[in-house]
Amino acid sequence: MTSVKKIAVTGAAGNISYSLLWRIANGDVYGKDTPVELSLLEIPQAVGAAEGVAMELDDSAFPLLRGITITDDANKAFDGANAAFLVGSKPRGKGEERSALLSANGKIFGPQGKAINDHAAEDIRVLVVGNPANTNALICQHAAQDVPADRFTAMMRLDHNRALSQLATKLGKNSDEFQKVVVWGNHSATQFPDITFAEVGGQKVSELVDEKWYVDEFIPRIAKRGAEIIEVRGNSSAASAASAAVDHMHDWINGSDGRWVTAALPSTGAYGIEEGLIFGQPTIAKDGRWEIVEGLELSDFQRERIQRNVDELKEEREAVKDLLN
Repeated sequence: MTSVKKIAVTGAAGNISYSLLWRIANGDVYGKDTPVELSLLEIPQAVGAAEGVAMELDDSAFPLLRGITITDDANKAFDGANAAFLVGSKPRGKGEERSALLSANGKIFGPQGKAINDHAAEDIRVLVVGNPANTNALICQHAAQDVPADRFTAMMRLDHNRALSQLATKLGKNSDEFQKVVVWGNHSATQFPDITFAEVGGQKVSELVDEKWYVDEFIPRIAKRGAEIIEVRGNSSAASAASAAVDHMHDWINGSDGRWVTAALPSTGAYGIEEGLIFGQPTIAKDGRWEIVEGLELSDFQRERIQRNVDELKEEREAVKDLLN
């Protein structure tokens, strides 16, 4: 077996973490030959609930789980961490403006970024799950000036997985048969699920579906799937978000075998996306890094949809500019 990896999870007593932690402890992130230590970070009033979660993890007798730490101190939680899932965030209140939500979350993710900067392991990988994930990741990254910017990502793998599922249902295929699907932009209703390059069974997906269905049904359904689940279930997505978080981190560490997957990471300026914005893009995970798929020819339709996301994320960045070093 390889050396023990420390994985920090924030919002550890919440619904997403309740599914996520069991997957991590089972070896689904680093692999079945890598023991893990869990570091659970919670707000003071939820530490007791996190202790209950830890008791259940103990009772599950995972062979790879080497220890659990529970704390409300970010410096302790991220000390020596090799990977961090930043799940805990402030939910949007009724009638709350998005700018106010961004500022409130900045007060969470800024200090966490500083703690990661000061205490995490040199190989730290950070995935921000808590919404507004893209800009929360930007705030966190700016607070960790000594850590390479590309170590900070936001989760759009859930949107990617939703796109695969809807295409599979529409075309009567399995989700793993699809190649070159991407969701551009922000994890918001503005996001752009793009099938322009997508293939299945050697055929172009765009030739197998009606354009009206693609534009009027598929794109808005992926973008608003979270709201649809809340309406039906009465609660926001939890297990599917946890599963997507595992997919993201697993591929980042172990590679995506040449397959395109969507990850939100700092833009390099490709495709006219302003450099530095945490933006969902087509990527391939290889050798422990994300590589943006470059050189794609974009139509005016694609560029317009991408630009909407650029504009939205620039507005979000402006709303939290006082939090960016």
